[in-house]
Amino acid sequence: MTELTLVSACQYSLRPLVEAALMNQLKLLKASISRTERRIREFEEKYHLVTSELIIHFENDEFEESLEFAEWIGEYRLLKKLQEKVGVLQEVHLVD
Repeated sequence: MTELTLVSACQYSLRPLVEAALMNQLKLLKASISRTERRIREFEEKYHLVTSELIIHFENDEFEESLEFAEWIGEYRLLKKLQEKVGVLQEVHLVD
């Protein structure tokens, strides 16, 4: 468990500001996930292949490298990172 302490000379509570910042970041991450998922679906529809199959075939050198496949794999990896960040933020609990 990671713990963070914030100290401010301001007499007002930091909690609403921190909560708003966390919620905004979560909102931005979820929007990024939606865009990334949409891009992945476009690749899947274009190539009639689900991403998990692409990864297997690509790792087995069954496909020739191309810019589009590299972008597709990049979008997949980005999606995983974004989902991980959302998971971390959703586990944050503010304590007074």
